[in-house]
Amino acid sequence: MDRLSPVPELVVSGRRLVTPHGVRSGHVLISGGRITDVTGPGPVPAGAGHLDAGDHYVLPGLIDSHVHFRTPGLTYKEDWEHGSRAAVRGGVTTVMDMPNTVPPTLDPQALFDKAGLVRGSSLVDFRFHIGVDPARPRLLADLDPAVATSAKVFMAGHHTAPTVVRDPVVLEQAFAAAAEAGVQLVLHAEDDGLFALLDAWWGEPSGYLDYERHRPRTGGIVAVAKVVELARRHGTRAHILHLSSAEEADLVCAAQAAGHPVTFEVTGHHLSFTDEDTRRLGARTRLSPSIRSRADQDRLWRALAEGQLATLGSDHAPHTVAEKTRSAAASPPGLPGVQELAVAVWTGMRRRRPEEDPDVAVTRLVRHLSQRPAELFRLPGKGRIAPGADADLVLFAPDTPWMFSAHDVESKCGWSAYEGWTFTGRVERTLRAGRTVWDAASGTFGAYDGRLLAAAGDGSQRAALAAGRE
Repeated sequence: MDRLSPVPELVVSGRRLVTPHGVRSGHVLISGGRITDVTGPGPVPAGAGHLDAGDHYVLPGLIDSHVHFRTPGLTYKEDWEHGSRAAVRGGVTTVMDMPNTVPPTLDPQALFDKAGLVRGSSLVDFRFHIGVDPARPRLLADLDPAVATSAKVFMAGHHTAPTVVRDPVVLEQAFAAAAEAGVQLVLHAEDDGLFALLDAWWGEPSGYLDYERHRPRTGGIVAVAKVVELARRHGTRAHILHLSSAEEADLVCAAQAAGHPVTFEVTGHHLSFTDEDTRRLGARTRLSPSIRSRADQDRLWRALAEGQLATLGSDHAPHTVAEKTRSAAASPPGLPGVQELAVAVWTGMRRRRPEEDPDVAVTRLVRHLSQRPAELFRLPGKGRIAPGADADLVLFAPDTPWMFSAHDVESKCGWSAYEGWTFTGRVERTLRAGRTVWDAASGTFGAYDGRLLAAAGDGSQRAALAAGRE
């Protein structure tokens, strides 16, 4: 460090910094909420605050690009205070929230209103996916990237999905409009018409022993095939959410090999549970799309091991215990997961491939939980430990065993499908903008001053978005 350079406000030192250039030892210098430099081992600058990570990994802040924090309208089962507490305890410093609230966020004004409701109650930085309105699919063509860079399409409905795009003409209009504006589509890719046909034949599931076959893989396969064809036709960037089956993974990988701009996400839930768990646990692991077989789970783990997936997401979708204990047909799909995401995936990685160098494994985890989401959704300053990036850091103890209990749950719903699991690896401290927002040693949180993130935009909506961040 040059003697004329200003003294950093904080220096985070460690022997295992996970940087874009590999795992290395050294110091992360922080001032004004940003990383000013990453240096090798050596003395800490005099006068700087110092945090020694020791042998813990220092990760860039994790990004969960798929959460439902339920504001507005559904805050009786989750809100931003609880949801963001769950996030930072899991090492997540940035989230992207979904539009299926009450009312749904289907236009810029709804996003501005939502930003106003969230302001002052979030421990994490955030951005919103706008929803695709079946009545107004062409709105995407005029979407300012300062407002949103991504739009959610529900191709199938469930209890909390009020705006399903069922008409193939409307779906194609949405793909065309998104391509014009460079908007990233994110899709719940299951075929609603196919499910309606099956329901008319054999009715809704009466219990969880046959739940998965009532929402079978064919719904996802048919929908993913449609997405691939529309992306090919229009050049639209399409990201398949919570992909659940081996066949869907093969389809997307084939599309990528053919040069089509289609990517996919895998959730921690689909990596952690199988349909046998749903038969045993019932509503706790009722998801949409369904959790599938061991063979499907193995294929999704291979997608992670080989770098075929783009992002890992939680699909954090809490419901109350009362809602989840309704009948199998009436219980809403979804479960909390932002807190458990990183440790659940890391635990699975270490158990499935114990011989793998942990530095290689953690680099892969960071790629899909930091770097790729930041690139895919154009999140400025996120996803890496490098000069100029936001000083979002996670101190992670990779070998610590611990049991997750109901007492640990931060989500407002108060329960987790992972209760009783023994995890390997624990988040010891989470920093956002250079300040601690979670400290496991003291059990304390930081300031609820997370900010709304905007990509560069030059349209008339920019001023309104800025006002929403004040």
